Amino acid sequence: MNTENILGYHIMTETKDRCIGRIMDGIYGREKRKVLVCANPHSLEVARRDPLFDEALKSADFLIPDGVGIVIASKINRGRIKDRITGSDVFQEVSSALNERRGYRYFFLGSTEDNLRCIREKMSNDFPCIDVAGTYSPPFREDFDDRENGEMVAAINTVKPHVLWVGMTAPRQEKWIHLNRRRLDVSFIAAVGAVFDFYTGRVKRSHPVFRSMGLEWLPRLVRDPVRLWRRNFVSNPKFLIRVTREVVRTNGARESAR
Repeated sequence: MNTENILGYHIMTETKDRCIGRIMDGIYGREKRKVLVCANPHSLEVARRDPLFDEALKSADFLIPDGVGIVIASKINRGRIKDRITGSDVFQEVSSALNERRGYRYFFLGSTEDNLRCIREKMSNDFPCIDVAGTYSPPFREDFDDRENGEMVAAINTVKPHVLWVGMTAPRQEKWIHLNRRRLDVSFIAAVGAVFDFYTGRVKRSHPVFRSMGLEWLPRLVRDPVRLWRRNFVSNPKFLIRVTREVVRTNGARESAR
């Protein structure tokens, strides 16, 4: 798999179609516990202060460039990441492919009971040939005790889904997957955060025009400034400054070695 090292994280450089192709090959081949997580500047900044989150990101099989800041960082780095690959992209493409093949099962972990019910209803209309074999709404807190983890793992393994979608927000979802990965009897596990809400329409995705311009964050910031201002005005600039410093340092070291 082709990746680019950005501040120690090996982020996929392949096109969306190629990324989806690799995911589908693993699902069709019944590979076990392949994990996808999304990289954006805010998550990589948070991981600097959270060793378990850092470990979860680095151990994923697919670390995709979800944020436009990752694309900008690759340009600064003279790298090969040209476009974003979002969690919504992965969900829609994987679901379309498996719906055509038929006979595949999903499990949705995260969100509220009401939203999970909406997901079931929408899936039955959009992807009727995929069986939503189970859903689970965990307690809304940072950590779970052994009993709660055991209940979640048992609920998933009992129905033997091919794909597990986890929408508990970062970094909780990535850390949960990392800690429980070896216990899960699943082919593909994806931490997709807000995709549950995007899919049911509870949170509106930005218009495609904003997405094509790399400004998907702007309408979301306007709608929810209290929650999102820090990632856009603190985490993103810090991340890009770190990337620039690393590039300058690396280039300086190369010049000194000549």
